Amino acid sequence: MKKFALVAAAFGLMSVAACNRTPTEAAADNVSDNLEIQADNLEAAADNAATPAEAAALENASENTENAADAVENNVENTSM
Repeated sequence: MKKFALVAAAFGLMSVAACNRTPTEAAADNVSDNLEIQADNLEAAADNAATPAEAAALENASENTENAADAVENNVENTSM
């Protein structure tokens, strides 16, 4: 239920944020938001990991996914000027 609420909130925010945006910016926002949701899910999985090594690997994957989301946002900001 938490995931559904998170996704619903993300889509609600995306629809408000989509005003006065180009299709490329809107698509990049969607990609970035989805990557952030994936990062949150990986972090939650790390909290439930069976071993410390598994938790560390999931945390690293979460951080890498967040970095990818940031890169998408930065790329659009730098190219849409």
